Amino acid sequence: MQSQTEINHVESDAEVAASFSVMQELRPHLRDRASYAAKIARQRAQGYRLLAAWRDGVIVGLAGYRVQDNLLYGHFVYVDDLVVTAVLHRSGTGASLLQAARQQAVALGCSHFILDTGLHMALAQRFYFRQGLLATGMHFVEPLPQVAA
Repeated sequence: MQSQTEINHVESDAEVAASFSVMQELRPHLRDRASYAAKIARQRAQGYRLLAAWRDGVIVGLAGYRVQDNLLYGHFVYVDDLVVTAVLHRSGTGASLLQAARQQAVALGCSHFILDTGLHMALAQRFYFRQGLLATGMHFVEPLPQVAA
């Protein structure tokens, strides 16, 4: 019998802690649960939401997103993070998470659904194309010097 996947928003501190190991697969620079939880709390204050795919009571995938507004896209959802634990790649979990985030965007009256991926991530790019997303630009980044707080 195949396990059923449920997708729900991460709401509690315990659920945030339970999501750490999956998020760390995408963001290996995250070193510990406490600092991860603090980052999630700061991002939540800025409107960040985290959807989790649960299988047999365990988080197996995550989609972090936020609603934004700008002059280019108007009202839109930006997907910050999309990850499925490695053993479930190609299981449809990523597509389900992306669809759940897209449904949130539609329900919130957004006009666009946007995410970025690295130029070196050809498999991710193919996945996004299959999900109906189109590459319309390049994302430019400049690391800034860190000022002591």
